[in-house]
Parts: sequence; structure tokens; C-alpha cells
Amino acid sequence: MTVNGTDLVRRARESGYAIGAFNMHNVETTQALTWAAEKADAPVYLQVGRAIVPHMGLRAAYEMTRRVVDESDAEIVIHLDHGPWDEVFEAIRLGFDSIMYDGAHLPFEENIRTTRRVVEVAHEFGIPVEAELGKIPDAGEEVDWDTYYTDVAEAERFVAETGVDLLAISAGIVHGVSASAPQPLAIERIEQIQAVVPVPLVLHGASGVPDDEIRAAIRAGVHKFNADTDLRHAFRDGMLDVWSSGDQQLETAMAEGRSRMVEATVEKMNLYGCAGTAGLSTVRA
Repeated sequence: MTVNGTDLVRRARESGYAIGAFNMHNVETTQALTWAAEKADAPVYLQVGRAIVPHMGLRAAYEMTRRVVDESDAEIVIHLDHGPWDEVFEAIRLGFDSIMYDGAHLPFEENIRTTRRVVEVAHEFGIPVEAELGKIPDAGEEVDWDTYYTDVAEAERFVAETGVDLLAISAGIVHGVSASAPQPLAIERIEQIQAVVPVPLVLHGASGVPDDEIRAAIRAGVHKFNADTDLRHAFRDGMLDVWSSGDQQLETAMAEGRSRMVEATVEKMNLYGCAGTAGLSTVRA
């Protein structure tokens, strides 16, 4: 069943834990995330992300996810991740529970203007909006972190002028998992941003971040983590282990991948502190 994402994250903020937001790539990974939520008794965001949309299209991805969700009693938010302008309005029409509009690549004033319009429309349908401020590099990319971190003053103004429900920030995370030692999270920057904005914060790219830094980020004000690479690797490893013993049916390999992904997702839910918190939300989408 689907629940109100804003309610989930606000409750996480009040109680000092975070919600996991994970990407699906096919039916088996959608089932893995849903079954993990059931096993951990945890709420979860199922994210229609940037890989699956060109693969099967937004409508098909949503309908696939909805079919799996409708068979489950887990508390689930079907969320559009990093949606461009046209896509967020299609997601609203399709009935997504939550959307992220990504205008972070735009000039600051244009990001404010377009995000504000998305919020106005989405809120008319009772749909919460996440937006992003700052730049998040890909793993292995050489960057000057001082130019990538979310600016505190800009974050304060952005939230005040757009009315977003969640703010994704840049504080040292990357998309993917770096082969070298990762950049430590800028916990002080997270604390500074949280002190001036009234909404919960989000960190994308949580794969590969050390557990102690995840816990420190929660204490600093992050209450939604997006992770994909770690779980995708667990699924892949399960398939490879099946095939390492000889030729097997694709379904056999995917079933093992799904099982590995369930376990990896439960580990994330335990780390984030959301395991065992399902049932606290009463507002249904």
C-alpha cells in the first residue's frame, strides 16, 4: 500500500531516523525492495530513476511498480527521482505519490522559478516535492568540493521561495561508489543547512558511505537517503554466483539476485534506523 511520503519523513525527523529510497530496475528488483520492507517492517521509497525510464518508459515503470505495491501491506511511496520538467507533470498525471524535480543544473534564479511552479501544481494534487540544490559528481570525478557543496544562504532562500517539502543537498556524496577512499561527508555543512531550513534534508548517493558517517548525517538532519549501487551490486553478485556453476535459466539467476538484494536492503534499513517503524504513518496517499 502507498502512504504519504511527507508524513513518513517528518515522523523520521521527529524520532531521529531516516527512510531509505531505492531504485528499481525490473520486476525482480521491485519485489526485492518491497519484500525487504515487509521483512524489516520498514517504510520505503520505491524510486523510478534515471536508468529505468529510458529502458521501459515512465508509464510502464510506474504501472510495474504499482502492481507489485498493490500486492503488499508494506508502507511504500512511489517516487519519481531526478525528474526533468516535462516528466514531473507526466508523473503527476499518472498518480505518483511523490516527485523530485531536478533543476539543480539550472541557474539559481531559474531553479527557484521552475521549482516553485512544480510545487504549485503538485500540491494541488496533494503530492509532495523534493528538489536539489548543489552539485553531485559521479564517482571517480575530480572536483573542487568547495564549489560543489550546497550553499547555506541559497538553501535558506530556495526553500522559503519554492515551498518544497524535502531538500536534497550536496555535502560530499557522489553518484556511484568510488574505487578510492570516499570524500568524508561534510557534517558541519549539513548542520548549518538544517539550522536555516524548516524541511527535512536528503542525501543522494548513499552507497559506499561509511556507517558512522551515515549515523552522523542523521543526527545532523538527513532523514532520507537515496542508495542504488550497493543494492544493484548485491543483485548482480547473486546472478553471477548462480552462473559460476554453469549455465542456468535466467529466472534462477534473477531469483538469487532478488534474494541477495532483499538482504542488502534490510541491512540499509537497519542502518538508517527505519526498521521496525512501519505502522506509525496514518496518512494514506
